[in-house]
Amino acid sequence: MTPRTLLCLLLAAFLTPVRAAHDVVVYGETLAGISAAISAARAGKSVVLLSTTTHLGGVATAGLTATDMNRSAVIGGIAREFYGLVYDHYLQPSAWRGDERADYFERSKKRTYTGKNDALHMQWVYESHVAEKILTDMLHRAGVTVVRSRLLAETPDAVELADHRIVALRTTSGDRYAGLAFIDATYEGDLMARAGVSHVIGREANATYGETMNGIRPAGVVGTPTRSIDPWVRPGDPTSGLLPFIDRALWGKPGDQDNRSQSYCYRVTLTNDPANRIPFTRPANYDPHWHEALVRSLQLKPDTPLQKIITLTPMPNRKTDTNHLDFVGANFDYPAATHAERARIAARHRDYAAGMLWTLAHDPRVPAAIREELAPWGWPKDEFTDNGNFPHQLYVREARRMRGAFVMKEENLRRQGRVDAGHPVAIGSYALDSHVVSTFVDTDGRVRLEGSHLVSQSIRPYGISYYALVPQKSECRNLLVPVCLSATHVAYTSIRMEPVYMVLGQAAGTAAALAIDGKLPVQEISYERLRETLLAAGSIVAVPE
Repeated sequence: MTPRTLLCLLLAAFLTPVRAAHDVVVYGETLAGISAAISAARAGKSVVLLSTTTHLGGVATAGLTATDMNRSAVIGGIAREFYGLVYDHYLQPSAWRGDERADYFERSKKRTYTGKNDALHMQWVYESHVAEKILTDMLHRAGVTVVRSRLLAETPDAVELADHRIVALRTTSGDRYAGLAFIDATYEGDLMARAGVSHVIGREANATYGETMNGIRPAGVVGTPTRSIDPWVRPGDPTSGLLPFIDRALWGKPGDQDNRSQSYCYRVTLTNDPANRIPFTRPANYDPHWHEALVRSLQLKPDTPLQKIITLTPMPNRKTDTNHLDFVGANFDYPAATHAERARIAARHRDYAAGMLWTLAHDPRVPAAIREELAPWGWPKDEFTDNGNFPHQLYVREARRMRGAFVMKEENLRRQGRVDAGHPVAIGSYALDSHVVSTFVDTDGRVRLEGSHLVSQSIRPYGISYYALVPQKSECRNLLVPVCLSATHVAYTSIRMEPVYMVLGQAAGTAAALAIDGKLPVQEISYERLRETLLAAGSIVAVPE
């Protein structure tokens, strides 16, 4: 070999992107991605988990720490293992700083704690940094290779396909990851979309699947039942224009399809511990117009308590999971946006959340009782230390939804007239819960909410079909999608809870391993074999009587 040839070979090796080959490639660091990776690794497969950020856990380690779990007894497998490890952590006296375990659970009884938790050895309210450490350790023990800060490339060759199978994916860093099976566990469904799998964004019409709660849904008046807030920038002056993110009129008929998704937010962590608290400051990009509708609503209803605006759910060590900082109407472009555009949308949501808290704490037009109640709260010094003590993940409640081998629908969740989905791999049980999608001015000049619903009375535990996790066989044969799964908007509003994602992730990882072992498309594995394997691993797949 000549020196010139050797030099050329060395240069080629240096310039060639990293080529990693694994049995299973999991894209996405959500709870679904983590449980999928662990379950596939425990089945003896080599697994790489690609995190799109520097962190693990998605929103479940970024402020959403009062877990939406209304029936803990139907959560099993790796998810129960995780919540059990959380429980074990908080049994240790060293886990409590400025707080006592007994005092905390007494404080949190109404929202997050019952005696059943102890019987099940589970705790689902925790601190973000604690959960991320537990999840990191679980992945390490399972032997999963974790690679952080890897985003799917946005080029035509981002996903290599052959014979309706994904061969490899490429990231923006130039790395190439080949595998036998792939799992898209992101909130956005980018791998699914790049692989050419059918999907939808927004809400179906009620008529599409014979549903009752889909499509455009006008709701209540912003203000009081009899008096709306003024929608104009200068009250009473239509020439001044509408306040931001208020539509001038309804854009379709009730029940019609559109491409809008329920609002996003940050689930921020706050503390009232003086030793751990950083006071609120006015954001550099503060826009008072974003919060004007809220202030005007409070002027009409000055007796509104703080808990009717935002929820401060108790967490250990004098912290809260703070919800309902929803930036209504600001997320419509997010599901199909580029990485850079999403980063800008997320930054605006961060400014909105911090600005809303600043407004509630400092705007003199806000009722004094609210300002006084919020005064002791601030950002925790010991959370999100690499991100200005602010959560690192936007709460993407809904983005793309696959159109797979089976579509979960409203009829599969309803107690009345219920049609069983069949082939269950997880149990859902949460209410049909959609946050506000839009605000608009109706024909009477009133500002109205649109898109929200919260219905629990007719919902009972229901099975989520395995075939809602797989694409149509004609489109892709080695991909599973446990987060952006195949469901209508209204069904997804119940399914979309983090512990359910985690259970679905375990099913996806197990199915990927079975497909590899049998050299089969994921659509053709034996459901009975999958069910038996999940049951042996502690999963709960049968709807309780």
